[in-house]
Amino acid sequence: MHRTSRVLGRAVVLAGLGVVLDLFTLMSVPCARAESLNVKPGAWEITTTTTTTGSKISPELSTRLKPDQRAKMEQVLKARDGKPMTMTTQFCLTKEDVSHDRIIKEMEDEDSDGEAQCKVKVISKSSSRLVIDRMCPAPHASTTHFTIDAKTTESFVATGDGEPAGSGKARMEIKGKWLGAGCEGIEE
Repeated sequence: MHRTSRVLGRAVVLAGLGVVLDLFTLMSVPCARAESLNVKPGAWEITTTTTTTGSKISPELSTRLKPDQRAKMEQVLKARDGKPMTMTTQFCLTKEDVSHDRIIKEMEDEDSDGEAQCKVKVISKSSSRLVIDRMCPAPHASTTHFTIDAKTTESFVATGDGEPAGSGKARMEIKGKWLGAGCEGIEE
């Protein structure tokens, strides 16, 4: 799989689980022939801003932490509450990377048995927009609504609103801009 698709998939997870990068999956989604977002292949820069509010330590994790560890973690969560965290990355995007089915597939997180745990429902898809809902069961239960809009062939925006069960809310905003057709100097 291309690193680019994994970056897009992980971005969705940030929205859905508020900074937890490896807990996203999908059941198969019945759909007609795959469409792609209408954006140019080549070098892209993506700026992701994530804001979480009301995050709490899960009861399962809390029981495994020593009191001082729990206190430090609670302090970190309180300090981050409501404060946006921004990250900018560059990568090379191929036409295949913007396929709706590939974007959805890259959101898949299978356990060691190969069983998908989350369900992804496609609300709508076109060459300029992909809208999905993602529902994940316990122990990392969450619900996420995610929209990707290809405003032009050289830019896109995405938003994600998630509610990890019992642990607040997460909002993610992504802005992507095309840098050029060549990908020289960009690590894969």
